[in-house]
Amino acid sequence: ELTESIVMQNAEEAIGLLNQLKSLGIWLSIDDFGTGYSSLSYLKRFPIDTVKIDRSFISGVTRDGDDAAISHAIIALANSLKLKVIAEGVETRDQLAFLREHQCCDAQGYFFSRPLGADQITRLLREKRRFGQETAAQ
Repeated sequence: ELTESIVMQNAEEAIGLLNQLKSLGIWLSIDDFGTGYSSLSYLKRFPIDTVKIDRSFISGVTRDGDDAAISHAIIALANSLKLKVIAEGVETRDQLAFLREHQCCDAQGYFFSRPLGADQITRLLREKRRFGQETAAQ
């Protein structure tokens, strides 16, 4: 997972390095997409698998038309480029509904769970419960 600003510091060098990592079978993600200096021409050249929408856009999707428009555009762009898209910072059922309506299938945030330690996660997995399954289904 790389922040957008890191890969854009020296984009041409980053493309070469990212291609090397990709050739090793490593999945690559651009974090905080839309908050840095990205260029759409570079987005299509980076060998990435996932774009993560920054929480600053997700927090306002249900009450700010600009945040909704930007989030929708990022989702549509990622989907059309066959990239996985993850929304960060989902805290409400309404935010999740917006994301589902706009074909964003992956999300993370307090709506599903507060951060957990290794022991808590292990216990949760042993109980064969998925993160957020009960909360999201309510």
